[in-house]
Formats: sequence, C-alpha cells, structure tokens
Amino acid sequence: MIEKDVIIIGAGAAGLMCASIAASRQRQVTVLEHANKPGKKILMSGGGRCNFTNYQITPEKYLSQNKHFCKSALSRYTQWDFIELVKRYKISFHEKKHGQLFCDEKAKDIVNMLLSECEKNKVQIKLNESVTSIEKINDNLFSIKTAQQEYRCQSLVIASGGLSIPTMGASPFGYKVAEQFGINIWPTRAGLVPVTLHQHDKERFSTLSGISNNAVVTCQKQSFKENILFTHRGLSGPAIIQISNYWVPGREIEINLLPDINLLENLKREQKKYPKRSLKEYISEYVSKRVAQDFLTPEMAEKKLQSISHSEFQEISNIFHHWIVKPNGTEGYRTAEVTLGGVDCNAISSKTMECNDIKGLYFIGEVLDVTGWLGGYNFQWAWSSGWAAGQVV
Repeated sequence: MIEKDVIIIGAGAAGLMCASIAASRQRQVTVLEHANKPGKKILMSGGGRCNFTNYQITPEKYLSQNKHFCKSALSRYTQWDFIELVKRYKISFHEKKHGQLFCDEKAKDIVNMLLSECEKNKVQIKLNESVTSIEKINDNLFSIKTAQQEYRCQSLVIASGGLSIPTMGASPFGYKVAEQFGINIWPTRAGLVPVTLHQHDKERFSTLSGISNNAVVTCQKQSFKENILFTHRGLSGPAIIQISNYWVPGREIEINLLPDINLLENLKREQKKYPKRSLKEYISEYVSKRVAQDFLTPEMAEKKLQSISHSEFQEISNIFHHWIVKPNGTEGYRTAEVTLGGVDCNAISSKTMECNDIKGLYFIGEVLDVTGWLGGYNFQWAWSSGWAAGQVV
C-alpha cells in the first residue's frame, strides 16, 4: 500500500495543473492516468498547436446549471496568470482571432511545461494505471485500488474529463465516482460539435460539401459570427460548433449567410444601376456560385434584376438572411471537443472544488458541469479549477 497526501485521477490539463500547484505546497502528490501518456487531449488540440487560453475570458462565456460557479476560480487564476507561466518557459505563441492564443510550435510545449512543473515539485505520475475501486475509509482517508496497487490519501481529486473524443480514452469514470458518493449528475451531451441534417436537407445541400461561408448563426438568443462549413453530413465550421452548445434536439437554428450587407436594399440599388444583370450573377458576388444556385430556384437564378419585383426581392433577402435549419442531431462525442453537463456544481465549493458533503473529495475540469466557448475557454477552466483545488488539497 502506498500512502500519499493527494491522489489525482487523470493526467490531463486540470489534473497536471492541480498536481504541480499542490506539490509546490510540499504536499506528496501522485497522479494516476489510465492512458499510456499524459496530456493526450492537449497534444491533439488546436490542430496540434493547442489553443491554450483566450485574451477575452469572462464568466458569461461558460455554460452551467449554476451560472455563478465558474466566477471564483476564473477570477483568482486568470488567463494572464497562465500566459505568464507560458512566457516563463519561453514558449512562443500568437493570437489567431477573437483572442485565441496558440503555440507557434507544438502543443507538446504546453505538456512539457506542465510536466516540468510537476517534476520540479516531485509529483509522481503513474501511467497505464486504471482505478478499479474507490472507498472512503474514514473522515480523513480514501482507499484507491488499481490493478497494480492500493493507494491511500487524505485528498482525492477527480480530473478524469468528460465523454468527448472516446478514441483519446474518454470515459464516464468521473460521473460514476460522483454517483457513488450521491452527487447529482446533470445529463451529459456532446458540446462544441458539428450538426447533422435530416435526409432531405442533406440531399439538397450535398453539392455544397467543402464550401465555407461567413455567417451569423443564432439559437436561443445566442449568436456567433464566424464561418460555417457545409459537410457531407451537415454543417460544421466555428459558428456552428459554437452554437452547438446552445442547440437542443427539436430546436431550429437561424443562419444569416450575408451578415455584412442588407440584401434587400442592395438589390433595389443594383436593379436601377444594372437592370440586365442576372440575380445569380449578383448574389455570387457575396456567396459562392454553388451556394447561390442551391438557395435559388433555377428559374429565379437566371432572372434579370429588371424583371424581379420588390416583394420578390424581400423573399430572396429572407432566404439568405434568415435561413432556418432544423438539425437532425450532432456528430456526437466522436468529434465533440467538450461534454456539456456533468457533476452538479451546486454540490461543490466554487472556491476549493471540494464536495460540500464529502470531505477530501474534489472535482476539477471537464467532469464538472462547466463548459466554455470554442477558443481556449475550456483549457482556461482546466487551469483555473486545477489551480483552485491545488491551493487547498
């Protein structure tokens, strides 16, 4: 049997952060990871360059049943704190857009930085070690069994992540631990994920696969202006992936394919200037020819502007400014970046990440019911929640 002050289950972003901070307080820390390497999700994130945080982190950009829960950790360990750590390790980075920060080189730089912090503070990381059982022996002691070993600790931190990207080893482990200790789990679903279309829409837009279009996408009063991408299954691209967090089955999504112009007014002006121009030719200045053709009837596409009435212009404008889509579903956890729902934050201290009713048990990172926008927000939650727990475990 091995006795430690702190056992952390999961060597991902939150777990490694928590381990290094706790160990810097002279706590004896062991991290148990069932995969064969630490930080797997970090390594594949951001196209291999890791979108590690965002300049524009605010609590409003996180979804949770408890909207205030994320405020404490995010305000005490901010994006600027993590950026300072990155700079200390001389990792070069750049802003892509909307405050999103990426490594210039490889995501491995971030993993190596976290591992260096852990090594510096004598954290023990055990790979290929799957937990088989957890038991609370008394008020101050947990027993954790793996296939190889039994561990005992005062503080047990669950940093096992959510269900997204099962090929990276995602599992419901953390939710099962919460259930074992009587903690509520909010229903989980895939977040930050492409949507699929019903068969008739899939067939209608099949020729557009691979085409992207700047758009404003709206659902449940939330809007994002970014590219959308037509795929052979449905719709993807940053704007769709962002809105997927707000979409629930049965709801519609509204897409403005021409967010930067007023098509109705432009058509009226163009009609006076160039009456003999075809509608398709004019619309193709703003969207690809294939999009113009697919959204207009063949007859309307070939019509000259002079032969189109203003009421028809209004209808055409509505087609491009107010395209209503009713997704069939999403691509699911296979391609989802995060998991929505999870461990009920009402059962957890927002300051320490400790369970209110179970002394010494902590939950951090994606396993909690806190989900950020696309663009480094979820990594920042991992750093902030890991830091908060690391201060006290």
